[in-house]
Amino acid sequence: MYVSESRGSTPAAASRTAARGPRPGRRSAVASTVLALGAVSLITDVSSEMVTAVLPLYLVTGLGLSPLGFGLLDGVYNGFSALVRLVGGHLADRGGRHKQVAAFGYGLSALCKPLLLAVHTLPLIGAVLAADRTGKGLRTAPRDALISLSSPPQTRGRAFGVHRAMDTTGALLGPLAAFLILRRAADGYDAVFTVSFCVAAVGVLVLLLFVPSRVREAAAPAPAGAAGAERPSLRAAVALLGRRELRGLALCAVALGLATVSDSFVYLMLQRRLGVPDRWFALLPLGTAGAFLLLAVPLGRWADRVGRWRVFVGGHFALLLAYVLLLTTVHSGVLSYAVLALHGTFYAATDGVLMAAAAGSVPAALRSSGLALVQTGQAAARFCCSLAFGAAWTAFGDRSALSGAAVALLASVALSVRLRPAEAV
Repeated sequence: MYVSESRGSTPAAASRTAARGPRPGRRSAVASTVLALGAVSLITDVSSEMVTAVLPLYLVTGLGLSPLGFGLLDGVYNGFSALVRLVGGHLADRGGRHKQVAAFGYGLSALCKPLLLAVHTLPLIGAVLAADRTGKGLRTAPRDALISLSSPPQTRGRAFGVHRAMDTTGALLGPLAAFLILRRAADGYDAVFTVSFCVAAVGVLVLLLFVPSRVREAAAPAPAGAAGAERPSLRAAVALLGRRELRGLALCAVALGLATVSDSFVYLMLQRRLGVPDRWFALLPLGTAGAFLLLAVPLGRWADRVGRWRVFVGGHFALLLAYVLLLTTVHSGVLSYAVLALHGTFYAATDGVLMAAAAGSVPAALRSSGLALVQTGQAAARFCCSLAFGAAWTAFGDRSALSGAAVALLASVALSVRLRPAEAV
């Protein structure tokens, strides 16, 4: 069990703790801020995953979109946030307004949920999804900066693992809630979008009430190349790429993101391979979320010990194996369990681990901006992958498209191994 760290710890005590490192035989506490943000993410993910679980089927089956059209919308849904992450990071760093910027982002995403009830054409749906992802883009870097600032460097992997585990609990409950609503409600999709909005509003309230407005950085050594405090500015944020370790991490994230097929396409391929009935489709994300939940904390702790970059790159081997299984001729139900377990392992080894690795290379004054740089490159790369995969599926079929993605992922892993960025603690 993780015990919340007291907010009343003095800076001197925090410095002594960081200098000593964790006591042998005793687990380091997870900061109360991390637990509060985990609760916000849990509630918000229930809301967002309710929509994500039914959106592919709603768009492809309900509205009759082609794979290319769905690829465009899915690219918007997963990659549009890349356009505003740097803005969100910069606004959060100026004056330390991490909570305020995050709250605005969560609120904007919540307001988009009921709008899905009123739009039924590709341009309007795209606009709503773009606004929703704008909210996600604004909130992600400030939230991750709050987690890193409140956690000692030697346990950041664990802190992000705990947060992602709580986040993934919401990802488990969201599709389950969507499944139950679709079975019970006459107008299933409308009911899902309405309940999703109500849950998202609760998440915003929890953030406003329980997350502190200011968080002091846990005592940490200055990143390599740091020359004192840096004033937050867009120029200073971009200049962070001059740091070798951060630049290497960002390049790896971009290269691997270009070959990371969207979750929705993975679920659609599983449905086609195994003939999963439409009414069960919303449950497929539960397999990914379950593996993610079980492995997020253990892999975060392992990354703290053996190196976060190694675990991050290693997670992509699990994704590559999932691609290979989808390309086999096996039609057993075991295939779905194996693919979803590998898919969840991939996220557990990469999502929070990448942010924990990048945080050690960024000064506190530019923490949100630095994390946003890495997130922006990764999100933009995944946006391109969604568009390319949807186009390849439409032109050549799903197997050919996935074969190309598997080859690209193998090449990206090889490139990342060659780059091998140095890690700052």
